[in-house]
Amino acid sequence: MTSPAITPTTAEDTQTIQSIVDQTGLFPADLVPDLLDPFLTEQTTEFWRTARIAQEIVGFAYIVPEMLAEGTWNLTAIAIAPSHQRSGTGSVLLNAVEDHLRTLHQRILLVDTSSTEDFEMARGFYIRNGYDEEARIRDFWAEGDDKVVFRKAL
Repeated sequence: MTSPAITPTTAEDTQTIQSIVDQTGLFPADLVPDLLDPFLTEQTTEFWRTARIAQEIVGFAYIVPEMLAEGTWNLTAIAIAPSHQRSGTGSVLLNAVEDHLRTLHQRILLVDTSSTEDFEMARGFYIRNGYDEEARIRDFWAEGDDKVVFRKAL
C-alpha cells in the first residue's frame, strides 16, 4: 500500500469530498460546503483533514470539539473512497487525526456510529484502531438502530 499524505483540507478539495460523501452515503453531500466553510475561514477550532495518494483525494475526516468539555473531541465524519477502502488508508487518516489532537494536548476522541449490520465494518474499524465501545443508546437513530459511541484516550 502506498501510504497516503494527510493534509489540512482546502477549498479546492470540496468537490471531491462531496463525491466521496455521495459514494459512501455518509450524509447529504450538499452539506459539505457549509460544514467546511468555518474551518476554511478560520472561524472555528473544528478541523478537516484530507488523505491523498499520488495527489488523488481518497478520503477525509471532520473533527469537532465537544462543547463544554475539556479536551474531548468528536470524529464527526471519516470516509474513504470505496476504491481505496480496506487498504489501510482509513487507519492512517485516523492516526493522523489522533496525532494532531495529541499535539494540542487533548484527552479523548469519540465516535458515534450505528448498531445496524450496514455499519458492522465501521464498528470493526474502530475496534481494530484501539477504540472501546463506551455507550449504547437504544433506538437512537430509529427504532432498532442504536447509537454506538466509541472512545479512545489520547
